[in-house]
Amino acid sequence: MPAPRRLLAIALAAPLLLASCTTDSNESGGDGGGSESGGGGDGDLSFSVITHGSAGDAFWDVVQNGAEAAGEDLGIDVDYQSDGDPTRQAQLIDAAVNQGVDGIVVSMANPDALQDSVEAAVAAGIPVVTINSGGDRSTEFGAIGHVGQDEAIAGEGAGRELAEDGARSVLCVIHEAGNIGLEQRCDGASTGLGTEVRTLQVDINDLTGAQSTITSQLQSDPAIDAVLTLNSAVAAVAAESLADAGSDAAVATFDLNQDVISGIQDGSIAFAVDQQQYEQGYLPIVMLQLYAENLNTVGGGQPVLTGPGIVDSTNVDEIADLASAGTR
Repeated sequence: MPAPRRLLAIALAAPLLLASCTTDSNESGGDGGGSESGGGGDGDLSFSVITHGSAGDAFWDVVQNGAEAAGEDLGIDVDYQSDGDPTRQAQLIDAAVNQGVDGIVVSMANPDALQDSVEAAVAAGIPVVTINSGGDRSTEFGAIGHVGQDEAIAGEGAGRELAEDGARSVLCVIHEAGNIGLEQRCDGASTGLGTEVRTLQVDINDLTGAQSTITSQLQSDPAIDAVLTLNSAVAAVAAESLADAGSDAAVATFDLNQDVISGIQDGSIAFAVDQQQYEQGYLPIVMLQLYAENLNTVGGGQPVLTGPGIVDSTNVDEIADLASAGTR
C-alpha cells in the first residue's frame, strides 16, 4: 500500500512499541458515558482508560477499540470510560485511583480541571499516560508519557493544504468549549495558511444546531472560501451547511469516520487530517505494561506522535478498506 500523500509527521516509536506486544504477553495480566467495558482479563494488571469523548462519537469509539485490542493482545484488564464534562471526568480518575488500578490512560482536553486528580494518581504510585490532548502539561503533572498528535503541527499542515488549494478566508469550527487542543489546531491553521482564520463555536452534542450556526455564518459572509472542522461528525453537517447557504466554499476536517471517507470519495470534502486515533488507544496500554513490568519509558519526555497525515482523493480508497474494521 502506498504511503499517504504529504505525510506530516511519523510516529517513530510505534513499531518498537508494537513489537513489544509479543514479549512475555502470557505473564501479564466500555462504552462511553462512564460505563465499563473490558479488554483482556486473564492477567494480573488492570488499567483504566478515561477520556473526554462524548457518547456515540465515532472518533472515541476507535480509541476504545485500540485500547481494548491491546488488552486482549497482552492479557490485561482494560476498563474504558468517558465523560465530556471535565468535573465528571476528574471524578472517574479519582474512582480509578481508589480502586487501586495499575495504570491510568487519560485525555486532557481541560488540563486545569484534571490536574489535581492526575497528580493524585501519580502520588498514589499509579503510572499515568496522557493521550490526545494536553500533551504540553503531561510531564508537569507527572505522567510517564503522552501519545497523540502535535496539534499545532497538525493545524499548520491543514493550513498549508488549504493554501495550496487556493483558500484565503477560512472558518475554523470549534466544537468543544475550553478544549485547548482545538484552539491550537486553529492557531496552527492560521500559521500554515499565512493569514488569520476566523473561529466559530458550536456544540458537538447539538449537530443540528451546529449546522444552523455554520449556515448562518456562511450566509453572512460570502467571502468564506473554506470551512475547517475539527471533528468528523461536524464535517458532515458542515458539508450540508454549504448547500443550505448556497456556498461554494470547500470543507476540510480533522479526523475520519465513514461519512468523511464517503465525502472525500464523492468530492464534498476536500481532505481530512488523520491522527490515527487507534494508536492513541493501543500504544498507551503497551507503554503502561512495559513500565509495570520493566520500568521502561518511551519518548524521553517528548510525545509519541501518531500522525498526522493527509487523507484525500489520492489515498482515500485504500483507507476506506481499513475503516470497516474499526481501526481508522
